[in-house]
Amino acid sequence: MSRILVTGSRDGLGRAAADALLSAGHDVVVHARNQERAAGLRALVDRGAGIVVGDFSERDAVRRVAAELNDAKPLDAVIHNAGVWKGPAVMPVNIVAPYLLTALLHGPRRLVYLSSGSHFGGRPSLTGVDWRGESAGSYSDSKLFVTTLAAAVARLRPGVLSNAVDPGWVPTRMGGPGAPDDLELGHRTQEWLASSDEPQALTTGGYWYHRRRLQPHRAVHDEAFQDRLLRTLAEETGTALD
Repeated sequence: MSRILVTGSRDGLGRAAADALLSAGHDVVVHARNQERAAGLRALVDRGAGIVVGDFSERDAVRRVAAELNDAKPLDAVIHNAGVWKGPAVMPVNIVAPYLLTALLHGPRRLVYLSSGSHFGGRPSLTGVDWRGESAGSYSDSKLFVTTLAAAVARLRPGVLSNAVDPGWVPTRMGGPGAPDDLELGHRTQEWLASSDEPQALTTGGYWYHRRRLQPHRAVHDEAFQDRLLRTLAEETGTALD
């Protein structure tokens, strides 16, 4: 049994992953943005899930959640599922929050970051990026950045299994009812990477789609770009990734 945090687990892929991991016997911690949304997680909490609440568009809230988790039983894995499609919260939620959690949380040996096929349209440039969310951010850029973060963590933390997952364009609240991909397949890969002892699941530095390892945007494995991204996020947040 593993202790696994699933961020953004109120609905969609995050909820599906948390539900499946609970059913498999894992010790799951779910996350909601605020108390109103947390009420919608009651069914999972009643089945034994722990819960943390914090708006990941706010850095202080991310730090508070990290401190709360560090004071509890250590985590074995984190599925960085929380994300937004558009608006000012794109960069704070999609890249700054997972970066801060990665830097601040003690102990997880498996990290799974939600990417997207949209990352191929991202620009490997950090110039003029609004990390604080004062204006609308680029979803494609944010997913390129978080996929690069996953690869950088894999390189810099050899004892940690760090991977990115494209869940596909699935019919969630974010994806819309007409999305063509399979909702069931959309959450299975991140669960597998977070908990399985199968040899492929014990690899690191991958970009996965439905349990197949694919080649990401060429910038993802550019170590110079990785280093620039980490340096920029460290300066922006005042928190370095050790």
